[in-house]
Amino acid sequence: MHKGAKIAVATVVAAMLAGGGYAAFNVGHAVLGSPGGPATFNASDLSTSAPSGTSAQTQATAFLQAWQAGPDHYADAGKASDSPLTTQAALQKYHDGLGLTGISFSHIAATGATSRGGAAETVGFDVSAQVKGGTWTYKGSLDVVQSSNGKTAVRWAPSVLFPSLGDGQSLQAGPVTTSAASTTITDQNGAPLTGAQFPSLQDILSTIAQNATASGGASGTGVEVVDASGSDVAAAKVFSQPKAATIKTTIDAKLQAAAEHAVKLSQLQNKSTGVVVVRPSDGHILAIAYSGSDGDIAINASQPPGSSMKILTSAALFDQAGMRPSSTAQCLTQQPAESETFHNESDVPNLPQASLEEDFARSCNTGFIWAAFDKLVQHGQPSSALADEATNVFGFGDWHIGGGVQTKDPSVPTDEQLGDNPAQFIGQGRVTASPLVMASVAATVQHGSFKQPILLPDQQQSAAPSSLSATTDRYLQEMMRAVVREPYGTANPVLGDLSGTVGAKTGTAETPNNGTDGWMTAYNDDIAVSSVVIGGSSGAGTAGYVVRALLQASGS
Repeated sequence: MHKGAKIAVATVVAAMLAGGGYAAFNVGHAVLGSPGGPATFNASDLSTSAPSGTSAQTQATAFLQAWQAGPDHYADAGKASDSPLTTQAALQKYHDGLGLTGISFSHIAATGATSRGGAAETVGFDVSAQVKGGTWTYKGSLDVVQSSNGKTAVRWAPSVLFPSLGDGQSLQAGPVTTSAASTTITDQNGAPLTGAQFPSLQDILSTIAQNATASGGASGTGVEVVDASGSDVAAAKVFSQPKAATIKTTIDAKLQAAAEHAVKLSQLQNKSTGVVVVRPSDGHILAIAYSGSDGDIAINASQPPGSSMKILTSAALFDQAGMRPSSTAQCLTQQPAESETFHNESDVPNLPQASLEEDFARSCNTGFIWAAFDKLVQHGQPSSALADEATNVFGFGDWHIGGGVQTKDPSVPTDEQLGDNPAQFIGQGRVTASPLVMASVAATVQHGSFKQPILLPDQQQSAAPSSLSATTDRYLQEMMRAVVREPYGTANPVLGDLSGTVGAKTGTAETPNNGTDGWMTAYNDDIAVSSVVIGGSSGAGTAGYVVRALLQASGS
């Protein structure tokens, strides 16, 4: 700091002349009032009246001149205040924190009396400070008080240094950290994702921003208000803007937009709906959307998936019982099992010679109860057959999709007493899942192996203990295509006209309150998708419309 640095002389002199009586102003010497200056100011005996505008302006000028003269004169500035030592230390901290090389003041003028903290006269001024990174200009103000003997002093407060500075805060010049700028979260192609644009992602994006590691950010330069620990509070001045760091997700903005629209289709009659889209080849989650008052049921539902669970039951029958799609599985009007009698929907005919594939396409409950309960439980097979298939082949377990986003784990409990097994084979009982889980099931069938769903491309993926055999996968694809292709297939009315290779399974799950939920799980050449509609009367008639919209959007 140059000791000879000058205050804005012309402005100050003019102001003092207008104020009455000071015909000369010595820039090299602080104007401190009468001989002895602030030493005679009595802070413990303040006047109840504010000093005159002229007196306040003179005292403020003395203070600012000493401040401008540099660290060697900060003690003089302190003597011009009501708290000499605190003022001196604060000015030094301002100097050091900003890397100050010069400062000047202009347009010093009394602006009127104030009663905040006691009677005082406010003096405003303009500041031009040469700090690390550039020149910082701002408008400042201070209050001048007087003691009963008429002597004046600047009332010290952190705001004297900068208007918004509070107790315990200071100013720091240099890098404006990337944390001062918001992190940008993008889709897989770099398009920004926001909660305003995609309401279903709002909580997910907030969680990711707090937990995921951002990359590509760069600090800017400027002045920040920092707290006592040195943590930034707010940017006071930015010389060069920081570059926001980014977090790339696996979301596809186009499919996300389609999903947001699909969960509000008129056919759903405002029922709570959830949908998830997964890319089979790598498990990347491409879209998550939900609507209604039940929360994010797309990834956190814990609902029986109904007949869509027959995909896993079929896999268990192929892997563990040696059945084929052409194997007979009698589809009767009713089927007793473990002191309970199971029935089909009214439109499913009585077909004693039905094949497993026909049962699958028609969603015949009794055929699956007959085949699965007989072959997987009562013929010496463990009662954990369905649970084993779900865990070992389809990867059911504790998934971490990335960014701290929590999901509901599926449940396919082992039933040692056998009483719940019949219901579990058709997706009822204690079996629960979410659209995220069932989309993964369809993706496993489409791709031929399990890829754990993830939301961040670098998230570690858990593996399934066993691979899906090529034969079982071929059988499952054949049966899921029949659900769409065959005229009697339950998905045919809503998906039958779609081009490409489409496989699906519908589900109508009974709920504890005697209602139903509609499910559909499907895939095409590009994606796997699953949807649930709480209170849906059927899978095809509710969730089917959601799935259709996403399958169409994936090919557009």
